Amino acid sequence: MKDLFIEKMYEWSRKPYQKYIKRNAPWDITKEELLDFPTGSLGRGIGDFLMQNNFDIQEKLEDHDVIHVLTNTGISVQDEIAMQYYLLGNRKKSLYLFLVILSGTLFYPTEIGYFLKKYKKGQKALPFYYLDFSKMLLTPIESIQTTFKI
Repeated sequence: MKDLFIEKMYEWSRKPYQKYIKRNAPWDITKEELLDFPTGSLGRGIGDFLMQNNFDIQEKLEDHDVIHVLTNTGISVQDEIAMQYYLLGNRKKSLYLFLVILSGTLFYPTEIGYFLKKYKKGQKALPFYYLDFSKMLLTPIESIQTTFKI
């Protein structure tokens, strides 16, 4: 029941977040085009992630999927919350991040150990959340992970 509530909160907030808060331009690329990138590249990794999870590209929210790929984070509600903890540890700050962490901590207090582990991993990594990943699609995932200690 908690998972459903959190998922509904996300669906409710996604459209206004995309329209009014996210200022970046959509990437103008399809899932199929991402799958044409070389194996091991960021572009291919995103395409594979989208296909494996039966997702489509969400305009202006492409970076979210990149973070999943780079940090090897799953897609469960707890994993989504943990990913926000990771980003907080990586020094990202946004209203959305804080809302997810607050609600996630309240709804999943037994997962705090998992969340804090991800936070500490984010602290150890060099800040990378702000990069323009749309220009890095040919870059090998492993190279980005090594460079930024992800």
